[in-house]
Amino acid sequence: MGERVLIALGGNALTSPDGSAAPGDQRRAVESAMRQVAALIDAGHRVALTHGNGPQVGNLLLKNQLAADVVPPVPLDWCGAQTQATIGMLILNALGRRAAVVLTRTLVDAADPAFADPVKPIGRYFTEAEARRFRRAGEQWRAFDRGWRRVVPSPEPREILDAEAVSALMDRGFVVVAAGGGGVPVTRARDGGLSGVEAVVDKDLAAGLLARAVRATVLVIATNVPGAVAGFGTARARPIGHVTAAELRALQAAGHFGRGSMGPKVEAALGFVDNGGSRAVIVSLRDLGSALTGRAGTVVVPGETPGESAG
Repeated sequence: MGERVLIALGGNALTSPDGSAAPGDQRRAVESAMRQVAALIDAGHRVALTHGNGPQVGNLLLKNQLAADVVPPVPLDWCGAQTQATIGMLILNALGRRAAVVLTRTLVDAADPAFADPVKPIGRYFTEAEARRFRRAGEQWRAFDRGWRRVVPSPEPREILDAEAVSALMDRGFVVVAAGGGGVPVTRARDGGLSGVEAVVDKDLAAGLLARAVRATVLVIATNVPGAVAGFGTARARPIGHVTAAELRALQAAGHFGRGSMGPKVEAALGFVDNGGSRAVIVSLRDLGSALTGRAGTVVVPGETPGESAG
């Protein structure tokens, strides 16, 4: 009897090794990733997929900026929805299984502090003069080492609004692609109406939330490194293998995981196992086939007692 699995694919699953997001490169990257996913499906597991969309949204934003004098730019939530459809189509074609894409919205709180302090960089680097022009149009930009980038809020995901549809399709045997890019962020007005907002939801946190909502037993976060590392970048760096939630939380509190890299993945894994998941796995995309056997990656299980952590 297979397991019910939510697989979160990192951006490296959707671009070439050098980061190219040209259509042909995206197609080949997705086809490579889907061969591993197909093996898990053929082994009897029920699978839902979510994915990043950073390079794809960045390309749409650039088109917005280049063509702003010709056609009206579309807002960021529209860009997110468009990339969900495009990437979903590539996954469906590559997977060749009974599958479906669910356009997915993620509810965020309009009062989230992130809206008052946009820090999430999106899109490409520009010169200061170009950034100044975009700032006059109402966008927020900040200087980085390589130039200026637009920054937007990254509020905490509260609910995956279309999770019921994802779960129903999984129950019918479909492989489901959902919550791409963290989902299209929306806020709810007092009258119940929903509106898209100019924000980006962290894809790993959204994946953890979706995994709980669809009753997944396992959350797999596929990335471009073998797993989480304690003391990353230091002489005492060591990979983390099997670990309890309590052990991982202690490492998190000690500051071992970067806010913009491994931090959200660890937070998503902890949130999942704390709320009924049997285990969460942070694993390299190339080792995805071994993620459910415990032979690769950082495997997080519930518990307050010490487990077998790699040293």
